[in-house]
Amino acid sequence: MTLSFSQIDPPSRLLMGAGPANVHPRILRAMAADVIGQMDPEMTAYMDETMALYREVFRTKNKQTLLVNGSARSAIEAALVSLVTPGMKVVIPRIGRFGLLLTEIVSRCGGVPCTIDVEWGQVVRPEQVEAAIIEHRPGLVAAVHGDTSTTTAQPLADIGAICRRHDVLFYVDATATLGGMEFETDAWGIDVATAGLQKCLGGPPGSAPITLSDRAVAAVLARRHDEAGIATGQPQGEGPVIHSNYFDLAMLMNYWSPARMNHHTEATSMLYASREAARIVVEEGVAARVERHTRAGRAMVAGLRAMGLQIYGDDATRMSNVTGVWVPEGVDNARVREQMRQDFEIEIVSSFGPLTGKIWRIGAMGVNAQKHKVLLTLGAFEAVLAGEGFKLPRGAGVDAAREAWG
Repeated sequence: MTLSFSQIDPPSRLLMGAGPANVHPRILRAMAADVIGQMDPEMTAYMDETMALYREVFRTKNKQTLLVNGSARSAIEAALVSLVTPGMKVVIPRIGRFGLLLTEIVSRCGGVPCTIDVEWGQVVRPEQVEAAIIEHRPGLVAAVHGDTSTTTAQPLADIGAICRRHDVLFYVDATATLGGMEFETDAWGIDVATAGLQKCLGGPPGSAPITLSDRAVAAVLARRHDEAGIATGQPQGEGPVIHSNYFDLAMLMNYWSPARMNHHTEATSMLYASREAARIVVEEGVAARVERHTRAGRAMVAGLRAMGLQIYGDDATRMSNVTGVWVPEGVDNARVREQMRQDFEIEIVSSFGPLTGKIWRIGAMGVNAQKHKVLLTLGAFEAVLAGEGFKLPRGAGVDAAREAWG
């Protein structure tokens, strides 16, 4: 039997969920450029430029600012595999599903998770983190900045200061917030931060920026790196070996250094995408981009409230780029999402765990954090809810959003 499939022709859909978001056209054009050799001087120059651009995006002076080939989770795993040693205690503030993910990866690395759990939709207080550090004496604190499962953003600045005071490394997963919410790697005392392209950065999933402080680099290099050491003649660390080749940050840092020690074949098209995504952020200006996302989130919340809907979570700690809204009694969560997709080609999503089927999550990030896209989404949402029998003041959501945008 001969297989015959047609050329792919995905729908032109407005992705207003929790990510991925639509990809910026400039990034798609960059990805169409020719592939060149990984050691080509043009290619290595693009790598160096990408490192410089992401220092601006991460708001850091860290020399070791590079990419991990893979979705956002690849950089999370690279960070934890390279930092967590067997038996190391790791304090993990958990505000949603992705704190659970950090716990799982730490456990797989042989670490001992020491979790600080709060009700979903709440954040962990700095004094809770300090108490956990004093009690457990960990080697690392690992936190999620914006947990899209709860649309909640964990304040970080005080935690970073606490970690420095107790000489503990601080890792942050900024997948859902980098390029859309304020994020200050150096000012907040963050030692390692990771992200992905597919949310506020406006790119496709498949490449994951990461930045490491000198303290974090020293911790990674203190471990044995047999292949890297043999290849370079460099002395080996005395700590336990990193049980991953692909995610060994010592090898990756060597690959991105002037030495260019071959580790893997760089994902050329994704490098182009990553470089262009960061270039767009820097051109717009990090502060201006954060303000645009803030306005989009403010308009979305105002519109939803004007429709008579209840917003999930606390205004003080809500992510600006993803808004949770309670599903009204008697309204079918899945059917509303299906109608949004079928009638308007707009994607919104539900959530996970205790929030499964109870809230919708509506995002506005990257190229979608624009006034007209917020208004189109609210207008479609109003029409679908009215069709499902939910009583609401017609037109109020769009009017409120327009006013809130300013």
